[in-house]
Amino acid sequence: QVHLVESGGGSVQAGGSLRLSCAHSNVPFTRYCVAWFRQFPGKAREGIASIHTEGSRGYYADFDSQKGRFSISQDSAQNTVYLQMDSLKAEDTAVYSCAARGGFACDEWRHAYTYWGTGIQVTVTS
Repeated sequence: QVHLVESGGGSVQAGGSLRLSCAHSNVPFTRYCVAWFRQFPGKAREGIASIHTEGSRGYYADFDSQKGRFSISQDSAQNTVYLQMDSLKAEDTAVYSCAARGGFACDEWRHAYTYWGTGIQVTVTS
């Protein structure tokens, strides 16, 4: 059974930081992309960043709006992908989820993700 489990969410004051973790296991692809998404209430889910399980480079969906505040990385030995979020703003409040899909081209956000975690709440208070 595929598992993607997010952790590290919670409530933080504006200007603070959080590091989200996505522990992934039993993903039935030899090589795959793991990505972070977020969803605001009443809005469609949007991609944040992705990384290939065999690489170290992160790909950012909308880097300008995030202004370098978000950074994706991974610990391959632990099958864990991280999302470091700094200088958080109230408008970053959302449910954050990680997802996995097979293949390469992790910078191409048009490809659908196959497996999803349940999501975790991040609340930034001003």
